[in-house]
Amino acid sequence: MPELPDILAYLEALDQRVRNQPLEDIRVTSPFVLRSFDPPLSSAKGKVITNLRRVGKRIVFCLEDDLFLIVHLMIAGRFHWKEGDRAKPNRQTLASFVFPTGTLLLTEAGSKKRASIYLAKGAASLASHDPGGLEVLDASLESFKERLMKENHTLKRSLTDPHFFSGIGNAYSDEILHAAGLSPLKLTSKLEDQEVDRLYQAVRTTLGFWTEKLSTEARESFPEKVTAFRTEMSVHGKYGKPCPKCGTPVQRIVYAANESNYCPTCQTGGRLLADRALSQLLKQDWPRTLEELEQKLRSGG
Repeated sequence: MPELPDILAYLEALDQRVRNQPLEDIRVTSPFVLRSFDPPLSSAKGKVITNLRRVGKRIVFCLEDDLFLIVHLMIAGRFHWKEGDRAKPNRQTLASFVFPTGTLLLTEAGSKKRASIYLAKGAASLASHDPGGLEVLDASLESFKERLMKENHTLKRSLTDPHFFSGIGNAYSDEILHAAGLSPLKLTSKLEDQEVDRLYQAVRTTLGFWTEKLSTEARESFPEKVTAFRTEMSVHGKYGKPCPKCGTPVQRIVYAANESNYCPTCQTGGRLLADRALSQLLKQDWPRTLEELEQKLRSGG
């Protein structure tokens, strides 16, 4: 799922191309992508894009007459920009937004169509789409700590909950926790003040780095290959590869459709976190440390 740095990169690229331009046409290819009916989508046609903004992980096109076109990319939704009349929809295309400067295609890979489009009128209607997460790059340490400690959850869950923090998902939470040297399963109630401070600094440093990097690239060319797996990342998507800090093989825990990637040496004191599915399968044979894992692998177990 595109997260805060990716969304800001999209906004950077779109601002250059569609701000102050009229939205000449909206062509919906997949009827399931449109989730609102009042006001009708047709009322956005011909309206000028006056601004672009982010609400959580949603991209908002601000139009004349107090209209807001809201696009939530979800997991597999992506934007593609085609200059002039070169836009050619394919079976992954959900909708096309036609401007004098070119066409913006909204696509979604896979069979599960989760991306969505809403048209809202008025600030109150737009606000109803905001999950209310804290804007971490603008937050003070005190406000960050207050939100973090609001409920007792694992750090992974708290960071990725859109009601707690805005724009952080599976990928960047892995990178943040690695930078902070904290376990994804550590409970917020167990954090010491210095750990909260480390986490706060890691959030700002990690998201700041990736926001600057991706936005700089977006000023050069439209971000056509937005992905959660980037070669420069430290642990996310790097299962089995050496940690850039200590060389320990990156481990993972898998749950539902997501996984957490972490370094046992840097984040959990050498302890392996129990993968729910494998733990149930292996039971007492589940290795607890890197040494046990290596011994198990050497013995072929």
